[in-house]
Amino acid sequence: MRQALLDIRDVVTVFRSGNRVARAVDTASLRLEQGETLAVVGESGCGKTVLALSVMGLVPDPPGRVTEGEILYRGENLLGMEEEALRKVRGNHISMIFQEPMSSLNPVFQVGDQIAEAVALHQHASRRQAREKAVEMLKLVGIPNPDRRAKSYPHELSGGMRQRVMIAMALSCDPDVLIADEPTTALDVTIQAQILDLMDELKEKKGASVLLITHDLGVVARAARQAAVMYAGRIVERAGVRELFHEPLHPYTKGLLASVPTLGRKRELHPIRGAVPSIFDKPAGCEFHPRCPKAFERCKIERPPLYTLDNGRQTRCFLYEQ
Repeated sequence: MRQALLDIRDVVTVFRSGNRVARAVDTASLRLEQGETLAVVGESGCGKTVLALSVMGLVPDPPGRVTEGEILYRGENLLGMEEEALRKVRGNHISMIFQEPMSSLNPVFQVGDQIAEAVALHQHASRRQAREKAVEMLKLVGIPNPDRRAKSYPHELSGGMRQRVMIAMALSCDPDVLIADEPTTALDVTIQAQILDLMDELKEKKGASVLLITHDLGVVARAARQAAVMYAGRIVERAGVRELFHEPLHPYTKGLLASVPTLGRKRELHPIRGAVPSIFDKPAGCEFHPRCPKAFERCKIERPPLYTLDNGRQTRCFLYEQ
C-alpha cells in the first residue's frame, strides 16, 4: 500500500473534567490520498471538529489531549514533533478553514493584514510581499475589488465573503492538506454552491487534498469521493460516496440518509430517535445501540470492532460479523 499524504492511525483524544476522563475521539483511523477529498460526516457532537483539531495540534490543553495513536504527514508523526517544528507544518503544509469566520477573524484588524500576517509568518516574506500576496489571494477566491476589500474589517463583509477570506488565508501558503470544518454552515444555498465550486477549483489549481468536516450529506454528495461516518467519537463506516449513498451498511448511516428529504421523490422522512450521547456519558457496548432499530442484547454489552467486508467496505456493526 502506497504512503498516504495524511494517515491518521488509532487516534484517541481525551478531555478531563474533575476526576472524569472522556474520549472525544476514540481510536479513529483515516487515510487521505494526494488530490483526494475525504468527507467526515455525522451529527453535531460526534467528534468531527475535535479530530480536525487533533490533526492541527490545536486541542486545548488543558482540558484536552491526544493520548494515543499516530498522525502521519508524508510519513512523519506530527504527534512526536516539538511545538516549533509543528508550527512550520501547520499553516505551511496543513491549513484549516475554521467553522465560524466571525470568531476566527480578528475584529480589530483589516482582513488583508490578517492574511498578510500568515504569509509573513510562514513564508518569511517582507511586509510588502505579504500584502501583495494577500490581495492576490482575495482575487483568487473571487472577492471583487480585492485592493479595497483588503482594507475592510470582518464586520463589513457578508457571511459568504468572510468565508472566502478564511479560504484565502488557509490557501495563502500553498498547503498540501486543507481541512475544511463545516465551510458552508449558515450560508444560503447559492453561496454554499459558490464556496464548494471555489474549493474544487482551488484544489485543482493548487493540487491540495481536502479533509471535509460536515454534517450535511448534500455537501458530501457534491464535494467528496470518499467518506467516513463518525458517531460518538468513533468511525462507524468508511466507503466511497457513491456506495455510501446507494448501499449504506451501518444503521446510523441508514438513519442519516433516511432523515434527508429527496427532491422529486415522495417518501416519509424517518428522523433518528434520541440524541448523540455526551462524551462523559456514553452507553456501554455499542454507543449507537440506544438509538438503533437493529440493536440486540450483544450490542448493549460489547463494542463492535471495525469489520472489513470482501468488497473492501468497512463498518462497525455486529450485523456484518460474518
